[in-house]
Amino acid sequence: MGGDSSRATGPYAADGDSLFFQSFNRGKKSIALDLRHADGRAVFHDLVRVSHAVFNNLRGDQPAKLGLTYAALREINPTVVCCSLSGFGLTGPRAAEPAFDYLIQGYAGWMSVTGEPDAPPTKAGVSVVDFAGGYVAMAALMAGLWDAQRTGVGREIDVSLLDAAVSMLSYYAIWTLNRDWQPGRVAHSGHQSLVPAQNFATRDGWIVVFCNKPKFWEALVEALDLPDVARDPRFATFADRLAHKEALLPRLAARFRERTTAGWLTHLRGRVPCAPVNTIEEALEDEQVQAREMIIEVKHPELGTLREVASPVKTPGAITTPAPAPKLGQHTDDVLRELLGYDERRIARLREAGAFGRV
Repeated sequence: MGGDSSRATGPYAADGDSLFFQSFNRGKKSIALDLRHADGRAVFHDLVRVSHAVFNNLRGDQPAKLGLTYAALREINPTVVCCSLSGFGLTGPRAAEPAFDYLIQGYAGWMSVTGEPDAPPTKAGVSVVDFAGGYVAMAALMAGLWDAQRTGVGREIDVSLLDAAVSMLSYYAIWTLNRDWQPGRVAHSGHQSLVPAQNFATRDGWIVVFCNKPKFWEALVEALDLPDVARDPRFATFADRLAHKEALLPRLAARFRERTTAGWLTHLRGRVPCAPVNTIEEALEDEQVQAREMIIEVKHPELGTLREVASPVKTPGAITTPAPAPKLGQHTDDVLRELLGYDERRIARLREAGAFGRV
């Protein structure tokens, strides 16, 4: 028991709560049910009757065992949409295995193309697979809900982290599957086929430049004051620059080392796609991030005022002062009273019987 394991994820964790847990779960309500207990299942089925969707984030073998699938719930509510987000999906030889972002980045080949050529395989700095899987599941669930409202029939939605990560291989995959192409790690976080599209060292840090259109290349060599490079036929097209990158990149790199990152940003912005390589602290202090109100304050009863990142969705009526992430089972009584009409005596009997587990 104990709920979501991220409640204990450190650093900064104590008493069934953590800053890690708060970052993902603010504004939610928490009820606790033991689905292996007959009374707990009965309460769950009552909730299914008045719900539009059932979502789980368990191992692929668990939803069927716990009765969380559409096949198990369609007789209770034929319009309910059941969405499972697991590591490997509900089917296949690894369905019963646990999976995490780190593992999937290895399975899906991401680590093999991330990092410097002479470095070990490297994971992305943030949990991209976890986020991508969540976004895929959210989009699929919304589409399923729309269809259920239109047809009166719910469905099963099966999303896996591995499927999400493999789908994001996109052009890496089509090149590998259809041509004799071998991807690899590219120096300075370079693009597989676009040159220049990478990090360059400056006098005091790093800058990212991304020339994915001819006009950006032309603007770059003009801004760098490299007329001979602009005229060189070896660098005329995307294919030429890729073929002769070993001759081109040292010329560009030498020029970038002559100024500071801020100096180059001032010189290039509006002409060439570019960005600083910020630290996390610098990113959170960025003027655009601040202008977009991406840092909000959440009042926590024990931890005080927490500064957190906001939702990336900007729309009228959006909640800008969300509640903190809840304690485990904090809203069990409220939800059962308000949604199901249970009275205090019934709730007390269920708690005594163990329907809510050991909270």
